[in-house]
Amino acid sequence: MVDATDPLVQVWPLFGLEIATPRLVLTPVRDEHLPGLVDAVLAGIHDPAEMPFSVPWTDAPRDVLITETAKHQWRLRAGVSAGEWTVNFAVLHEGRVIGVQDLAARSFPLLRRVETGSWLTRAAHGRGFGTEMRAAVLQFAFDHLGATSAVSGAVAWNAASLGVSRRLGYVPNGTALAEARRGEVQVLQNLLLAREDFVRPDWVAEVRGLQAALTLLIPGSLRGAAG
Repeated sequence: MVDATDPLVQVWPLFGLEIATPRLVLTPVRDEHLPGLVDAVLAGIHDPAEMPFSVPWTDAPRDVLITETAKHQWRLRAGVSAGEWTVNFAVLHEGRVIGVQDLAARSFPLLRRVETGSWLTRAAHGRGFGTEMRAAVLQFAFDHLGATSAVSGAVAWNAASLGVSRRLGYVPNGTALAEARRGEVQVLQNLLLAREDFVRPDWVAEVRGLQAALTLLIPGSLRGAAG
């Protein structure tokens, strides 16, 4: 559990945010998570013959992956402002980083919409963690931030990701074409979830450090309704 009196939490309140599920703890990536995050990336996220990401970042050489993983996290923090943000949550299982679940918003006061993306190290695949961590941030967005819809997407062949979306109540929301690595074209399936259609799990995520985090994520005029 994050200590609310931690000086870093006082400086950057998002560091005090935690979302706990039956098996996982999600917390915005801190610098102490970076070595575990790098290890999870280097252990492999997907079959090297496939590319599930629209930006093929996992193709980068090992030394580039290591430094770019850290730089990416620092860039995301620097870009956070009330109503416009991407928060990368480190996904912890038994204290070890096994992946990332991100939650993003643009023009949130107007749109009340969030977008999700995620990855898991390959050793954690097939255990239901993907559904559990997405359900956690959806509960956070709908029940604590005041979001009314969520969007996501996956390449059309990514049955695992699409299966998570289907189980949680998303519906197809059109397709797009994207250039994959080696000049190939992939079909991206877009997905939409209305708050009222969210298929909730039989557990409720525990959210800690909410009020302080809201000061960075939500404009002051919306905080009472969100929290």
